[in-house]
Amino acid sequence: MQVILLERIDKLGSMGDVVTVKDGFARNYLLPQKKALRATKANLEYFEAQRAELEKKNAEARAVAEAQAEKADGAKLVLIRQAGEAGQLYGSVATRDIAAALNEMFGTSVTRNQVQLDKPIKMIGLHDVLVRLHPEVSITVVANVARTGEEAELQAAGEILTGNAAEREEAREAAEEMLAGIEAAQAEAEAGEVGEAPAGDAPAEEAGEDEARD
Repeated sequence: MQVILLERIDKLGSMGDVVTVKDGFARNYLLPQKKALRATKANLEYFEAQRAELEKKNAEARAVAEAQAEKADGAKLVLIRQAGEAGQLYGSVATRDIAAALNEMFGTSVTRNQVQLDKPIKMIGLHDVLVRLHPEVSITVVANVARTGEEAELQAAGEILTGNAAEREEAREAAEEMLAGIEAAQAEAEAGEVGEAPAGDAPAEEAGEDEARD
């Protein structure tokens, strides 16, 4: 089926493009979601007559989305859920939960349909989630799913809380060793900077000898 796109669609085209898509995709998604029109002569004429107004509305909506993106891109959303010891949730975190957390934190108006999740989140941990604020504006947020606020802080710091107790302890020790190594390297670098004479400044004795020779 040929359709006229009313907004930018990934891998298809931009507003005003006439593209060929599968009938099912058009009937089940593009047409009912008002993202496209059938490419009939009447609809082509209608689109051309309304193009300026449609482009104006699209630009306004994009500006709003860009303002929201500046505030929310990269946000870390803490979602507290009950879970077993290995990290399996008693339930799941769905698109509506991500949208609600984002709206509560930033006062945005994100809907569940704008949150891109292939499947609900069913484990604690840090999960990158794509959110389409507008067909041309997307952000990525981090869903920090944990059993308690304290666990959320540990996960944000890099600690892994999934798996059995032995696996978690091993991961914690590895993280502590890595952190200790980083801190030692930083301390060594700072000590070297303190002990090193500033470039261009001659030691006092050498400066005195130069003056005597003069």
